[in-house]
Amino acid sequence: MRLRATRRLSTVAGIVAVLAISAGCAAPRDLAPVPTATPVYSPDYEEPAAYALAPLTGEQVEVGALDHPSIAAKIDNNIRARPQVGLGRADLVYEILVEGGATRHIAVWHSDVPDEVGPIRSVRPVDPDVVSPLGGIFAYSGGQFRFVVAMQNAPVYNAIHGQSDTADTIYRGNNAPAPHNVIVRAPQIIAQQSALDAPPQMFPFADSVAAATATKEGSPTARIALRFSAGNTPAWTWDAEGQRWLRLMHGGDIDRDSSGEQLSAVNVVTLRVPVQVIQQIPTVDLQGSGEAWVSTGGATVRATWSKSGLTGAIRLLDEEGVAVRLAPGNTWIELVPLAGDVSFVAP
Repeated sequence: MRLRATRRLSTVAGIVAVLAISAGCAAPRDLAPVPTATPVYSPDYEEPAAYALAPLTGEQVEVGALDHPSIAAKIDNNIRARPQVGLGRADLVYEILVEGGATRHIAVWHSDVPDEVGPIRSVRPVDPDVVSPLGGIFAYSGGQFRFVVAMQNAPVYNAIHGQSDTADTIYRGNNAPAPHNVIVRAPQIIAQQSALDAPPQMFPFADSVAAATATKEGSPTARIALRFSAGNTPAWTWDAEGQRWLRLMHGGDIDRDSSGEQLSAVNVVTLRVPVQVIQQIPTVDLQGSGEAWVSTGGATVRATWSKSGLTGAIRLLDEEGVAVRLAPGNTWIELVPLAGDVSFVAP
């Protein structure tokens, strides 16, 4: 019994000794955590390109793309002057009563400037009120001395046909018989006057047609009928497919510019304005306030307009006193005399 016990002890001791030797020979155990690879994050998001808003249309443009002055021009609207050159590409067009119940336009180009615009005609009393808020350039063919002086006192560069500084930029073309053929090389004049500031924003804009005030809150409108005089009744019809107003001349004929395209507008702003005939010249009073309607997106909202001072922009407020927002795009402003008429035809 004692021998067996001794042998067992010897065997156990031997096993312990072998285990001890084995443990001593084994590589030391690393108790530190095993590092794992850090995942690399590759985002799909791309920083959107910076953009600016075109001040006269509210459209998105590349930053710095419109750092130049606007050019406005007094555009002839006589039947012999049509179709006008470049009129369909204007950012803003004002239609204004002149002698004999006719109208002329003041068109303004900034975001899209054609090589040539016209034909231009003579200045009228209301013109300083229209173009002074824009600054920049105003092109016209001359006019009565008193009107020219008033225009030259406005804060714009006067580009007048027949002057030495416009000898290379304003000329008589072959588009129509004189006096309906004075054409302006617009980009060249802008390049000459590049030190002038870009125009400020004239109207507040929504970010889409659907978000514009008239679209959201206005009454559905299929046709805008205007009467400047008995013999001058232009109109606008709504084109739902193109999301634009299409212009018709007196008598219902399509009004086109020299490109052959029908004149159109994203926004039509109609103002009722007082007009006095002073020394046989209809004189529009644009400093004050009055009734207005804004038509966008196939609908029309009632508003009031106001303008304070020579350089003040036209403000449009709805019946709650909130600023009316136009849709991005071009705008026609119709200065309809109080003696005229305005009607909006539902679909």
